[in-house]
Amino acid sequence: MTTSLTETLRIPTDDGEADAIAAYPGDGGRHPGVLMYPDGFGIRPVLRDMARELAGHGYYVLVPNIFYRTGPTPVLELPEHIGEEARPAIFAELMPLIEAHTAERVLRDADAYLRFLTTQREVRPGPVAVTGYCIGGLLATRTAAAHPEQVAALAAFHAPVHAAGPDALHRLTARVHFGHAESDLTPEALNELNRTLDAAGIDYTSEIYPGTVHGFTMSDTDAFDPAALRRHWDRLLPLLAERP
Repeated sequence: MTTSLTETLRIPTDDGEADAIAAYPGDGGRHPGVLMYPDGFGIRPVLRDMARELAGHGYYVLVPNIFYRTGPTPVLELPEHIGEEARPAIFAELMPLIEAHTAERVLRDADAYLRFLTTQREVRPGPVAVTGYCIGGLLATRTAAAHPEQVAALAAFHAPVHAAGPDALHRLTARVHFGHAESDLTPEALNELNRTLDAAGIDYTSEIYPGTVHGFTMSDTDAFDPAALRRHWDRLLPLLAERP
């Protein structure tokens, strides 16, 4: 692992500017780009830590504030630990933001995020990877489907990827890993999703992480599962390393 640098950036979009963080190795070189979509709770210390950890493996990681239209980070006032008692008030604020974040907005923003990522001087020319958590995993999937020529690897964790729809899933050309929470997906639903991915003819893994609940990668929530987080890294890092 190399030492990572972190900076705050502003990404020009069709609807204004999205604040973002970037983490990348501090060696002065150029590295493969990764667009990391956060979960609905947004950019906060746990996402910064995950971006830095991934950057330490040799990647330039860009994490945008997906709800920038509402305001800069932090969009939501969050406690240090997001326990069950805090969730009703948080979701009362969060759900309208998610509902307003239409597929059209997602794709407009994806264009801007990828354009910005691929023009950073620290990013190596060539295909990029996209990853995401929770709602961010759905955004990552829609991004990869809309940009098959740019996105070579896609990973999504405890994410409603099925909501992208069969048409989007059939447009995927990237190598894919979907890591599902056991609480989010029945075995029957997993089989249906995987049949759709089979029909797309792509190289993928799609599996339920045993004993997990939604949000298992996030150490600032009650859902956190350290073993599942390790499994997430064990799946994600080889997927990225295989990219051209």
